[in-house]
Amino acid sequence: MPKMTFIQPDGTRLEVEAPEGLSVLEIAHRNKVELEGACEGSLACSTCHIVVAQEWYDKLKPASEDEEDMLDLAFGLTSTSRLGCQIIFSQDLDGLVVNVPAATRNMAVDKK
Repeated sequence: MPKMTFIQPDGTRLEVEAPEGLSVLEIAHRNKVELEGACEGSLACSTCHIVVAQEWYDKLKPASEDEEDMLDLAFGLTSTSRLGCQIIFSQDLDGLVVNVPAATRNMAVDKK
């Protein structure tokens, strides 16, 4: 089974099994990684924002224009930021490393 690693905001590394065909968001939730995903992966928020390790970023399919638009709303955006709901795990990503940001910005909640 392929694996991936989540680096928690406190620096703790969590290596987990990563079934092919699931999104990074789904893999996080299966493994109790605190990655919000308020819109449940429908590309309507930025709460599943992750920071992909530099050595993995160019191995991902490019972000869509819709993902780029949502990323503009993410807290702590970096040059290797992506939305976890938009990265579908495959064998090619075996070993993927992502950082979970310390905070998220949920626009639906923040506007209240």
